[in-house]
Amino acid sequence: MTRPALSDQDLYRLARRRVKMKIGLGIHAAAYLLVNSLLWMVDQRTGGIGWSHAPLLGWGLGLAIHATVVTLSLAAHRPGNGLIEKEMERLRRSA
Repeated sequence: MTRPALSDQDLYRLARRRVKMKIGLGIHAAAYLLVNSLLWMVDQRTGGIGWSHAPLLGWGLGLAIHATVVTLSLAAHRPGNGLIEKEMERLRRSA
């Protein structure tokens, strides 16, 4: 069983959603780099005890989770990439 063809309007909505996800991840990564660079510079200039690694690691974990969610979501919404359809096709071949 194949998926029905998507209309131009459906393709536009899907493309728009995917672009928004990619832009959102890019903004998150840029903010991460900018803010953590500034925090590191402040830490170095003040002769601190090296506190800037805490937000770097915490926010880095959040950014990694965000990137994973976006990557998996983009892969899951790829037309023709449905696991159910693939499994149904395997079952048809073996029957």
